Amino acid sequence: MADAAVPHFANDGGIDKIRIGAREFMCVGARPPFDHPHVYLDMGGDDEKLCPWCGTLYVHDAALKATESVPAEAAWRPAVAAE
Repeated sequence: MADAAVPHFANDGGIDKIRIGAREFMCVGARPPFDHPHVYLDMGGDDEKLCPWCGTLYVHDAALKATESVPAEAAWRPAVAAE
């Protein structure tokens, strides 16, 4: 369930760059069922990170909350499984 605390981002539009408020996050590629393996990425001290699966460039934007992105539709929340 730790997965729920890590922001997830998707790139359904295939755009080159997405600005995000998190430095640690998951890239899912496109939204399911067209997603790639969900990859945990950590920018560390850098301001950008390239997803090794889909090539999306994520750029840190300190003005955004950890779960926010530009474009806004890139932020994605996985469905919580019923117990």
